Amino acid sequence: MDNVTIGAVATLLGLVLIALRIQIGVALGLVSFFGIAAILNMKAAWGIVTAVPFNFVGDWNLTAVPMFLLMGYIAFSANLTSGLFRAMRVVLSRLPGGLAVASVMACAMLAAASGSSVATSSAMARIATPEMLRYRYDAGLSSGVIAAAGTLGSLIPPSILMVLYGYFAEVSIARLFVAGFLPGLLSAIMFSAMIIIRVRISPELAPPVTETFSREEKLAAMRDIWPMPVLIVIVLAGIFIGLFTPTEAGAVGAALSLLLAAARRTLSIKVLREACLSTIIGTAGIFMVVIGTVLLGKLMALSGLPNALTGMLLEFGGDRYSVILMVVVLYLVLGMFLDSIGILLLTLPILLPITEAVGIDLIWFGIVLIKLLEIGLVTPPVGLNVYVMKGALGNLVSLPTIFRGVTWFIITDTVTLTIIVLFPMLSLYLPSLMEF
Repeated sequence: MDNVTIGAVATLLGLVLIALRIQIGVALGLVSFFGIAAILNMKAAWGIVTAVPFNFVGDWNLTAVPMFLLMGYIAFSANLTSGLFRAMRVVLSRLPGGLAVASVMACAMLAAASGSSVATSSAMARIATPEMLRYRYDAGLSSGVIAAAGTLGSLIPPSILMVLYGYFAEVSIARLFVAGFLPGLLSAIMFSAMIIIRVRISPELAPPVTETFSREEKLAAMRDIWPMPVLIVIVLAGIFIGLFTPTEAGAVGAALSLLLAAARRTLSIKVLREACLSTIIGTAGIFMVVIGTVLLGKLMALSGLPNALTGMLLEFGGDRYSVILMVVVLYLVLGMFLDSIGILLLTLPILLPITEAVGIDLIWFGIVLIKLLEIGLVTPPVGLNVYVMKGALGNLVSLPTIFRGVTWFIITDTVTLTIIVLFPMLSLYLPSLMEF
């Protein structure tokens, strides 16, 4: 058996193990170990398996992962995010489907603070969906909007997925963060426009909210959310102007969230303990997957499988749009069964050599991948965010209803993805203004 065949067999076995519900990092680590042993020898495989995880975990750039997680968990635990939906509701409730539009904007702001789609959906599900149902909004719209808008946590910076992609693709994480801003904003606007159009056509989906708010109430609601804009602006502006690196920005964001919680008098030992524990658990889970992926990358390099696939693609006249089409199909299929981090890290060792060979900009490609992962988070039969919604809502809304509700958002996301693919400058304009 030649090296390329060993690489292909190992990859297929990894997918089989994942399908059998073996943890992704463990599955990839096992097939990588035995694949490397088959190509080299058992001693070399042991050497790589013992050295790679230590070197990886000790990489300074990846300290951004626990720091951004800590920033988000402190914001949640200290209730810095609790007033977001209320503030957006006060401002936007008079629009057609105003409570749903308010949910989209609140999710966008919350995503910018947390960097996590699952955390955003889980938090907003308990706040916004019951409120929409109380005003007799359609159950599918009320739940689907949170499941879909929660995915904005993947694209709106800071994003854990962007940190991981930037590390593996060896591109600037700062430029990735900035590149995701306009596509993330476009996604939120597209969701809001779709809701308004649907409600105008079918008013029964979202009965008008007749209550009014005084100027004082609006000002009070906006004062209640001041910590979040401050946190988001300082972190993103600092990265954009080069005041600090994305790794340093994670530490700055975590420290700033602590100061803001103290200023709001919501910081306590219990809050800090909960945030730190959640950060440790979240980081360990992510790093387990990434270590398996690093080992798979070593196997791919030794086997030559990515180069063989690249050669085959170029032989058949593959161009950038052929590659993008292939990636779209691959990610939509994998998105039905795997979580977003698993999909990204499983495919990067194979896809990156192909994209570089056909001259695709890796910053733009990263935004395309993350947008595809957003769609995968709500695509049946798995749709991780849909199950997060179900877990948060209990028996309030059924699972088929939530999947029905996200259908229109999947269609809208497909349109948004098409725009991002056809107009690369939407992603690349802001990074082009950066001087570093």
